Amino acid sequence: MRAGSTNRDLDDRDGGMSAAPASMTLWSAMVALAVRLLFQVRRSGAASDTADATLLYMARHPRRIDSLLLPLLLPRRPVVILPREELRSRWFRWLMAAVPHLVMDVNHPATVRRVLKLLAAGRSVVLYPEGRVLASSGVMKCYPGPALIALRCAVPVVPVHLSYAPTRRPRVRVHLGARSVLRVGEVHSVRQRRLHAARALQHLLEETCVEARESHSLFEAFLQAVQREGRHTTIIEDMKETPRTYGLVLRGSLALGRWCMRFTAPGENVGVLLPNLIPTVCLVLGLSANGRVPAMLNYSAGTRSVRTACTTAGVRTVITSRAFVEQARLTHVIAALRHLRIVYLEDAPGQLRVRDKLWLLLFAMHMPRMATARVDADAPAVILFTSGSEAYPKGVALSHDSILANIHQIGAVIDFTSRDRVLNALPLYHSYGFTAGMMLCLVTGVKLFLYVSPLKYRAIPEIAYRRDITYLFGTGTFLGYYARHAHELDFHSVRYVISGGEKLGDDIARLYLEKFGLRIFEGYGATECAPVIALSTPGCHRVGTVGRLLPGMQMRLEKLDGVEHGGVLHLNGPNIMLGYYRHEMPGVIDPPRSQFGEGWYATGDVVDVLEDGVLRVVGRVKRFAKIAGEMVSLDAVEALACRASPMHRHAVVLRTESTGGETTVLFTTDPDLTRQTLTHAAREAGVQDLAVARKVVCMPDLPLLGSGKTDYVTLQSLDLTEAAANEPVLSVVAPPDLPTPSRLKQSPPAAQRE
Repeated sequence: MRAGSTNRDLDDRDGGMSAAPASMTLWSAMVALAVRLLFQVRRSGAASDTADATLLYMARHPRRIDSLLLPLLLPRRPVVILPREELRSRWFRWLMAAVPHLVMDVNHPATVRRVLKLLAAGRSVVLYPEGRVLASSGVMKCYPGPALIALRCAVPVVPVHLSYAPTRRPRVRVHLGARSVLRVGEVHSVRQRRLHAARALQHLLEETCVEARESHSLFEAFLQAVQREGRHTTIIEDMKETPRTYGLVLRGSLALGRWCMRFTAPGENVGVLLPNLIPTVCLVLGLSANGRVPAMLNYSAGTRSVRTACTTAGVRTVITSRAFVEQARLTHVIAALRHLRIVYLEDAPGQLRVRDKLWLLLFAMHMPRMATARVDADAPAVILFTSGSEAYPKGVALSHDSILANIHQIGAVIDFTSRDRVLNALPLYHSYGFTAGMMLCLVTGVKLFLYVSPLKYRAIPEIAYRRDITYLFGTGTFLGYYARHAHELDFHSVRYVISGGEKLGDDIARLYLEKFGLRIFEGYGATECAPVIALSTPGCHRVGTVGRLLPGMQMRLEKLDGVEHGGVLHLNGPNIMLGYYRHEMPGVIDPPRSQFGEGWYATGDVVDVLEDGVLRVVGRVKRFAKIAGEMVSLDAVEALACRASPMHRHAVVLRTESTGGETTVLFTTDPDLTRQTLTHAAREAGVQDLAVARKVVCMPDLPLLGSGKTDYVTLQSLDLTEAAANEPVLSVVAPPDLPTPSRLKQSPPAAQRE
């Protein structure tokens, strides 16, 4: 039997089935039997019972073997359309002879006509819209050919996601999405229709990638990564520069988890006051493995905030390190927590008895699932705290599934593989650092270099150079400092620079492009969303925007008086938090709700949705002021200052004057910046006069939070009169009379928050 470019059981004249040779039938049966013996197969999804329907299946193609498995696992043996290069291997041609297939270019007009003919004749078809084998997590570009077929065919489209679980007998799960009909809006040209159809098809595949995920705890997802990547695979390194394998991280997690069981109870919220080091990662995994919830305390927030956070979340035990407390000068913080049980990580080795070590080596390392607790995926996984800009910090309770869902959402729109290396210096008490900077790497196999502080502006670029980093995470402020201290070749291996946590300045984006040849991809998120909401990608990158909403999320806009474009963003989706721990109700989770119902989260951000679904963040509701009857965005005032003085840092707050009115105060590090300079810049840019700050205050440097964002709370409480008297470099420039108000123009993107 000889395998040709087309399978012999397809009739070229009518696109239907012809009688297959007996040898072909026997070979198909043998291959099908082998597949079912070698793999554990399971089908799931809304369209898993479609045995009697003609369907057009759209699937991603990360592995070559998918082309063999899908026709054998889907109903009615559909025809697979393959690119020619896939059959260059002789052994694979022999295997593919067992299934109906055609070798064609998915973007060729002849392919469109041939596939439509097959569908009209009642044959189901499998198409790979990406046109090739792509071993990446994210959905890459979809060709317009498959999209046109989906538009013109008279049968439902079913997205397919194939996943593998690495066991002795590999588990294969075929997830079939809901039947759908591909639609595009009103377009004025054939070319635009093709582009819109391809984009709609790409979105359908991204949604299926997120929908197909299985619910697990964080520790279970980590164990699956250990099985898939291997225990001897290096996964993490910290400032001590001693790489650790999956097996060593697993051993440390099991040991610390057993140690924590002695002084904590199941379901207890346990305070974690530790820096970015491998023992911190092991502790978080160990607590999660045994049903405890790590509450990541922000040690840079001050004594009052740490104490309040512990009260709010009902924390009774805090785990820290003597060396860290001494080096970070946190003795006063520990003294303020003396009413709680303080446990030091250095005591763990001495408190593990011989029977604990035997348990670890002889039982737990071999059967970690049996040695740990079964944790519900919808149970709290971690507690992260807001910055406390609203009187008291709130505790955000994120479930295991919400964090893993956010990782799947990120992976659906941007590509990363086990060959990538992430450099993360953002603290783990920050949601961006916890989810994207730690958990994403642990559960996907991406190598992680965890640095202890984002303030080492010279050391971090050097690490990127020496470790061949491919992903660099940071806030706009920190990324700017790294670029100014880095050599032109320090980021030579970097593929992606991702900014989040605050608005990215145009000067920083320009600096990376000119100095390193890198585009910065800006994200937008909130701690309450675990945290990523939208993300710019190579396929969706527009200056001044934050990309499209991540797949799996729903949004609604609430109209805001005085703002012409956009509205207040409300969100729902699998990555939304379980709720808040509030200071008024310690230890009680208050579920999210908004005017659109239970489970909806009101972000408080004013967002404008552009024609192609791209989001532009206009500002925070609390960052708008009504001056002289006009709505003024404080972020627009900041943007004007950045335009007038791009090499310095600026921040704007709203103050109440003695007369009862409101005024804008600009804090800047530029001693030469005056209102006259700002007014001139406003006229050049065509910006309204109200975007010029009423007062300008010069400071040596602006206060920062530990996450790298500007500390607006400190600026809001600063006494300008006292500061001017005590600080010789501080200058206050009083404004002239308020200018005649003009119509509010569209404001630039707002500062983003955790």
